[in-house]
Amino acid sequence: MLDFNSETLAKKEAAESFTEVATAIIDAAMEADNQAAKPRDYLGGSRLGEECARMLQYEYTGTPKSRNFPGKILRVFERGHSGEELMIHRLRLAGFEIVTEKQGGGQLGFATARCSQTGRYRIRGHYDGVITKAPEALGLKVPCLWEMKVLNEKSWKALVKHGVRKEKPVYYAQMQVYMAYAELTDAPALFTTENANTGELYFEQVPFDAATAQECSDRGVQIIQATEAGETLPRTYPDEDFFKCKFCDYRARCWELD
Repeated sequence: MLDFNSETLAKKEAAESFTEVATAIIDAAMEADNQAAKPRDYLGGSRLGEECARMLQYEYTGTPKSRNFPGKILRVFERGHSGEELMIHRLRLAGFEIVTEKQGGGQLGFATARCSQTGRYRIRGHYDGVITKAPEALGLKVPCLWEMKVLNEKSWKALVKHGVRKEKPVYYAQMQVYMAYAELTDAPALFTTENANTGELYFEQVPFDAATAQECSDRGVQIIQATEAGETLPRTYPDEDFFKCKFCDYRARCWELD
């Protein structure tokens, strides 16, 4: 009698081995592509709400990161980007009108803090979209800024419970900066987030906060001025074992070299 259990086990092991090899090949390609990507030469408007000014300084100068993301994490990042495209399709299907590109092509956004010598804009931001029409049942004031994030279940539930301002202050600040530069301050921004585990959606209207927008703008100027003066800004956190430092891409550089 044939041993079908052994045959099934062998097929399973072969499939797992094939999957491991295929995944490793894809991850290696993604990691190489990510490491070869040209670093930004500007300070991202979406990042101005970050607590640690030194981190932003590293980002602005294109400082090499202390770690490189593995392919698994890069795939998670990609899922966030694809989630935006899917949500745009869903909104349009539901009767929303949303603008995501300039008339001549290219993503919506802003550029400011132009260097007189190089002509380079030192602060830039890109918007997910601007809603110009929405279903009447929502009573949504338009035009309004639209921002979309895909979060894991833990982060999504915490955001739903506490709201974007308390739970995700960087996202909150991002929208304030974008509303200011896009001149969309009369209507609250529409923040949308999807639970990556369950597909549940959460929508929150975020009113314009002039004080936060100004604070973030001033912060960007401070970081640029300090960097161009050769000044390394002080650390925000007490030691390298602080939980936020543990997840920082520049941890080794910050604590060992600077």
